[in-house]
Amino acid sequence: MVTVSLCMIVKNEEDTIGQCLSSVAEAVDEIVIVDTGSTDRTESIVRTFTDNVFHFKWIDHFAAARNFAFRQATKDYILWLDADDILKEEDCSKLIALKQELDPSVDSVSMFYNYAFDEFGNPITRFRRNRLVKREKQFQWFGAIHEYLDVSGHIINSDITVTHCRIHNKSDRNLKIFQSMLLRGEKFSPRDLYYYANELFDHQKYAKAITYYNKFLATGKGWVEDEISSCSKLAECYHCLGNPDMELDSIFRSFRYDSPRAEFCCRLGYYFLNRSQYEAAVFWYKLATQLHRSDDQWGFTNPTCSTWLPHLQLCVCYDRLGQHEVAYEHNEKARSYRPNDPSILQNKAYLESVLNKS
Repeated sequence: MVTVSLCMIVKNEEDTIGQCLSSVAEAVDEIVIVDTGSTDRTESIVRTFTDNVFHFKWIDHFAAARNFAFRQATKDYILWLDADDILKEEDCSKLIALKQELDPSVDSVSMFYNYAFDEFGNPITRFRRNRLVKREKQFQWFGAIHEYLDVSGHIINSDITVTHCRIHNKSDRNLKIFQSMLLRGEKFSPRDLYYYANELFDHQKYAKAITYYNKFLATGKGWVEDEISSCSKLAECYHCLGNPDMELDSIFRSFRYDSPRAEFCCRLGYYFLNRSQYEAAVFWYKLATQLHRSDDQWGFTNPTCSTWLPHLQLCVCYDRLGQHEVAYEHNEKARSYRPNDPSILQNKAYLESVLNKS
C-alpha cells in the first residue's frame, strides 16, 4: 500500500482548517502545513492534527509557497488541498481504497473538484485537477498567482471528489498581485492574461476584462478549455454591459475551439427566448439536454446546463407556443433534478390547471 503526505499552505484559516483536516486525516499518513503568516488561531488548530508545521515568508508567489510545502513531504505520494476544501465521507473512503490498490507506476491521480453549488447543494462548477502526485517525480508548481502543477507521465482519472466549502467572499488579493506585476513591468504569459481577465471579471470591471480576454485569445497559445471559458466570460461581460450583439458574437466565437457546449447552447436559448423567438430557443435548449460531457474530460463544466435548466426553459418555450402537454413533460424532467424548486412547483400547478381545463 502506498503512503500519502497531505501538503497545504495556509494563512488565517481558523474558520475552515479544522473541518478540512478532520475530513481527510484518516486517509493520509502525514500532514504537512506551511503557514504564510497567520495572525489568528490557525496554527493552534493545525497542531491538534500534526506537529509538521512550517513557516514561509509570504512573497506574493503561490507557487513558491506550494513548492516549499512539497519539499517537506516524506511519503510516497503528495495530496494537496486548500483550507476551504474537504473530502466528504464517501470520498475519504475512496481515497483509502485507492491507496491500497494504486499501482506505484502511476505518477499522478486526478480528482473532481466541485467548486460552486446552487441553493440545493448541486454542483454548478465542476472540473478535474491533478491532486495526488508521486513525490519522487518532484513535480513543480509554476506561477505567482493561479499557480499550476506541471505534471507528466502515467496519469489516471479517479472518481474521487474534492468539495470546495468557501465561507468568505472573494478578496481583492489576487487582483492586487496582478496589478503589482504590471507596475513592475512584468510580461504576462497567456495564462497570466487569462487569469488577470478573470480577476477583473470577478470585480465587475467588465470593459477592462474584455480587453484582457481578447489579448489572451489573440496569443493563440492558451489551453483550449481556457479559450472556451474566455468566450463564455466575454459573452457575460457584454451581457452586463448591455451589448447583445457582441454577446452573441462571443457565444459563436466559442465554436471555433470545439463543438457546441451545453453552457453556450443555454446562452443561445436564452438569447432567443428573450426575443420571443421560441422555435429557435427550443432548438438550442433541446441540444443542451443532449450534451452531457464525459467524466474523463477536463475543463470547467456546469452540470446545470445539461440537466434541469434547459428543461425548465423548454417548459417556458412550449407554454408560450401553446403546447402545454410538452411544456408539462419538460417541467417534470426539471423537477426530477430539483424536486423542491419553487419555480418548478409553480409551473407544475399552473400547467396542471391548464391541462385540466382543456
